[in-house]
Amino acid sequence: MEIIRSGRVHYLAPQLDTAAAATAVMGFSTRHEGVSRPPYNSLNLGTNTDDSPHNVEGNRSILARTFGLTQDRLVTVRQNHGNDILVIDAPNDDLAHFLEIEADAIITNQPGIMIGVTVADCVPVLLLDPVKRVIGAVHAGWQGTAAQIALQAVQGMVRLFDSRPADIRAAIGPCIGPCCYEVDQPVREGFAANDVSPWDAVAESRAPGKWQLDMALANRMQLEAAGVAGTSIKTASQCVCCHKELYFSYRRDAGETGRQMGFITLKEA
Repeated sequence: MEIIRSGRVHYLAPQLDTAAAATAVMGFSTRHEGVSRPPYNSLNLGTNTDDSPHNVEGNRSILARTFGLTQDRLVTVRQNHGNDILVIDAPNDDLAHFLEIEADAIITNQPGIMIGVTVADCVPVLLLDPVKRVIGAVHAGWQGTAAQIALQAVQGMVRLFDSRPADIRAAIGPCIGPCCYEVDQPVREGFAANDVSPWDAVAESRAPGKWQLDMALANRMQLEAAGVAGTSIKTASQCVCCHKELYFSYRRDAGETGRQMGFITLKEA
């Protein structure tokens, strides 16, 4: 992945093949080029922060306009660390009501809207099927990862839109890395209860009852288990906690921080 500047927005973009690039635009925002003041400086896209709502609206407008859309065409949901998925499968002139829906993933076949998830340590996952023209955005914290939300989002694309996993491209954005993400026994038990990726494959024990969890890898394993080819999954290599100059991090900043966004929009056919 590489950082691209488009208009006022700096974002991390996965390298897409010709079919994918012709179908959608996707990326992961950095914290730069917005209007928010410290500690939310500057492109804070999270509505669930103590930043001024006017600043957040301005930042969301900057993001949408960068890609030729108005702010009302940017769709996010009320994320609650679960595994519910919002499906948008028909044209909709009023998208504002989706902002109050509790979910942690969005999948749609509708062009002309931007779907996104906001994160500040959690894993943003973007999905694209250029054959059936379907896109998805997934928010996976440890609870969502334990509940296999990335796998379920792929299965939703298959079940509802006839996607083939082999056609799906995925991008896993910047998140907290195992270098900075120490977890305890309840997290391990949450993974075990849902029979997700083998714990020893995604977590390293460094002290009794403590593990360094690799959430990006855990989500990658779920995508592969859902049938997405490993060669079709792009993963960012940056830990948001380590890179304060580029990203917000909830853990690093003790909760007083902004949110970046994983976003994707389907181009008109």
